[in-house]
Order: sequence, then C-alpha cells, then structure tokens
Amino acid sequence: MTEENSLSEKSGDAEHEAKDESAAVTGTEPVQSTEWKPSRSEWLIFLNLAIISLIVSLDSSILGPVLPAIARSLHGNANETFWAGTSYLVTCAIFQPFIVSLSDAFGRRQLLFSSLLLFTIGTVLCCLAENFRTLLAGRSIQGVGGGGALSLVLVIMTDIVPLRQRPKYYSLIQLAWAVGLLSGPIAGGGFAEHTTWRWIFYINFPFCGIGLAMVPFVVRLRAQRASLQDRLMKTDWLGAFLFISSTCSFLIGITWGGTQYPWNSWRTIVPIVLGVAGIVATLCWERHGAPQPFLRLWLFKDHAATAAYACSVLQGLLMFAHLYYLPMYLQSAQAYGPMLSGVGLVPIIGGLIPTSVIVGGVMTRLGRYRWAIWSGWATIIVSTGLLIILSSSTPTYGWILLFLTIGPSHGLVLTSLNFALQALATERDGAYAAAMYTFMRTFGMCLGVAFGGTVFQNRMLVHLAAKGLDQRVAKDAEAFILVLNSMPDSAETASYRVAYAEAFRNLFEVLLGVAVLAGVASAFVKHASMDRVLDSEHVFKEQEEKSKA
Repeated sequence: MTEENSLSEKSGDAEHEAKDESAAVTGTEPVQSTEWKPSRSEWLIFLNLAIISLIVSLDSSILGPVLPAIARSLHGNANETFWAGTSYLVTCAIFQPFIVSLSDAFGRRQLLFSSLLLFTIGTVLCCLAENFRTLLAGRSIQGVGGGGALSLVLVIMTDIVPLRQRPKYYSLIQLAWAVGLLSGPIAGGGFAEHTTWRWIFYINFPFCGIGLAMVPFVVRLRAQRASLQDRLMKTDWLGAFLFISSTCSFLIGITWGGTQYPWNSWRTIVPIVLGVAGIVATLCWERHGAPQPFLRLWLFKDHAATAAYACSVLQGLLMFAHLYYLPMYLQSAQAYGPMLSGVGLVPIIGGLIPTSVIVGGVMTRLGRYRWAIWSGWATIIVSTGLLIILSSSTPTYGWILLFLTIGPSHGLVLTSLNFALQALATERDGAYAAAMYTFMRTFGMCLGVAFGGTVFQNRMLVHLAAKGLDQRVAKDAEAFILVLNSMPDSAETASYRVAYAEAFRNLFEVLLGVAVLAGVASAFVKHASMDRVLDSEHVFKEQEEKSKA
C-alpha cells in the first residue's frame, strides 16, 4: 500500500511538472497568469474572506488589555488568566492542517461554514461564562474555528486566483486582517476601562452573522468527489488523532515550561516527551502507513522549502513577541493604561498594512519574491536590535519612531514568505503549502508564548533581586502591572519600572538572535517561477459546467 502511494505521488508530480513544462513551451501559462481579472463571483468571495479575516484577527488581538479585568470578574488565578489567551493559540494551530484536508474531501464551503459556526459557538460560550472553565472551553472552540477559517481563507485564494496574481489580490484580505489586528487592542482597552469585558465577544456577532450568511451563497466551489462512504473511509482519521493529540501535548508542555511550572518539573517534561513521541509516530504513519496522508510531507522535500517554513515559524515567534510584549512594556515601564498601550501598536500595524499591499503589487508585477524576503529579514534584524535601547525614560517620540520600523519589516516577510512557499510547491500542492505556512506561523506564535515568557520571567527575577524588590512579582509580572500603576510615585515604584524595562531589554536581545538566525535561513530560499496555469480541483459551478460542455 505504501509503495503504491509512493508511486502515485511520484507519477502525480511528474504529470504536474509535464503540464508546467508544456505550458511554458506553448506560452499559454504566462498569458493566463498575467491577464487574469476577477469576475463578480471572485470579488464577492474576496469580500466574504476579508470579513472572516477581520473577525479572526480582531478576536486574536482584543483579549490582552482585558485579561486583568476578566481575572477580577471571574476570580481567576494567574494560571487560568494565562490560558485564556494561550488556549486559543494552541487549538488554532493544531487543527489547521486537518481542517484543510477535510475541505478537500467534503468541500471548501462546508468546512469554512463549519469553522465559522464553531467560532460563533465559542464566542457565545465566552459571553455567557461565569467561571474560567466555561471561558477556557469557549476560547478553545473559538481557536478551532478561527484556525480553520484562517487557513481556508488562504486555501480558497489558491483555488480561484493564479499564483502570479495571488499576492496582489490577497493583499486585500491582509488589509482586513491588519485592520482587525490594529483595532483589537484599542477596542479591548476601551472596553476594559469604560464597560464590561464581555463586549470583546459581543462585538464578534455582527461580523459572524454576515460571514455565515454569505458563505453558502458566495463560496460556490465544487470538485469531483467519490461517494460519502468512500470519503469517510479514506479520511486519515488515525493520522489526524496522532497529530492533534501530540502537538497539543507538546505545545501545552512548552507553554507551561518556565512560566507556570519549572522546566525540570514533571508537569512540563511529561507532556513534552509524550508530544515528541507522538509527533514521531505521526510522521512514521504519514510516511509509511496512511493510505491518503493528510500531511503532505513532500512539501519539505528540498532545502529551500524547509528554510522557508523555518522562517515562517521564527516570524510567528517574533511577531507574537513584538505585538504582545511591546504593549506590556508601555503599561509597565511607561505607566500607560490598557487603551493607550493598545494605541501604541498603531505605528506598527500602520506600517505593516501599506507595506503588505505594496509588496503584493510589486511581486505580481515582477514575478519575484526573494528581494522582499531578504530585505524584510534585514529590516526585522535592525528593528529588533533598535528595541534594545528602550528604557523606562524613553520619551514618547522615541518609542514611536522605534515602533515605526517594525511594521514595514514584518509586512515585507509576511507577504513574500507565503507566496514563496506556494511557488516552491507544485500547483496542485499550492493549497497545502499555503495551509502549512499558516500552521507554521501560528505554531511559532505558540512558541513565542513559552520563549518570551521564560526569558522575561527569568531576567525579571534577576533584576528584582539586584534592586532588593519582591521577587514574587516575577511569577505574576503581568497582573502586578495593575498594582504598580495604582501605586503613588516613589523610589520603589520607579525601581519596579526600571526592573521591567531591563527585563524587556534582555528579551529583545534574545529576540535579536532569533531574527539573525531567521535571516541566515532565508538565504537558502531559492527562486521559483510564479507564472503558472491555475490548476485546482475546486472550481465555480459555472466553470465546471463550461468545462463539461
């Protein structure tokens, strides 16, 4: 069975390569990719996908400023407060690859609608929560739905837009995503200061309603499929179970390590060991046992793709660290409130949005992506290095100027890495390459929780001890910010602010090393042609009827 799968995989690759070569010789490929224009149906899908991206990004960024208020209202401890954000990230990451695989068998529209429905159900649970158990259940369900929607938005773009034009039109979706990312912390801070925290979930309902109403009528993609029984029998349920359970165990362990429990605690070691063993078992099953593996391991077949996926993980880590810890720096070292710390992200997102749009247009025009990857990582290294000079006495204009360097650098990498991986895969594997990129970036964000939290907490402990301050603050540094900002100005208050600033400086020093590592990895990303004929099994109903005729 394995040999048969391997032979079919190789013959499929050869067939796609022959198609690409034939199209290149006849000249038909560049014509389609450069002259493609969206019809009314495609524009409606773009609008629908933009609304869904706005919902998911808004929800992922709105929680931070409200966490202390939620902890007070639901009488939660530091561990429960920590998991209010982390549970969403973990479930968002681990279900993405399998949901995309299911959409191949059961339809893009059906899985996108189901993902959005799960997100809405999770939102209802969060709104009704009277304790942290209900809230964490709601956030976990939101994560499954949000992760599925996030990956399917990108996958559907690979179904309807040729690769050469994809960066240009996907920048419209990224624009909506960035607006949600920008408005989330501001809205969350406003709700935290002026009304109930439940409004961070109430605000989702209008967008969820519009998205759910549009998907059945707008995402009218069809594919040739076997009977329902055959599809259920051929679905890789065992591979999905192994992958989801093992990655969940691994991510729980690393997010606990150094923050909730010491790294040498059995509570940290056991889930990490079980997770690693499960991931190894998953890879063995997908490579040698699965009749139709849901993980396309051949996406990693050359060093260029592997380097690009590694860069995706590291960018997720860095982006999470920048967007999470910089508002925390403003609240602790600079004494800003939740709303103003959210406004502090405007220089970052304000630079990311136009850069992503411009890069998408230039990539479509040139048909090249390595210039954006290399310049993006060079500027990420510089911007992360500049953050080291932040202190408790940095003036407002100083940190604004430093924050302005972060957005454009991430905008360059965010767009270019995505489509580089699609170009490095065969056209039929483009959807899976896009989904794997989204998973890797979200996985990197989960690593950022453990990585950033461990570095910050350990360095905070050192600086508190050096200043003769209460070292217990390091264990619950985020919650202590509210206490610190309510204390009158004094030498002790100033010492705490300096300790926070110095711990952040150490964190940015380590993040600089991560950025340099990613920059080195990006040098191995090679060029691949973006001029391809669109080749997807999922097409509009009208196109299907036309091809039959």
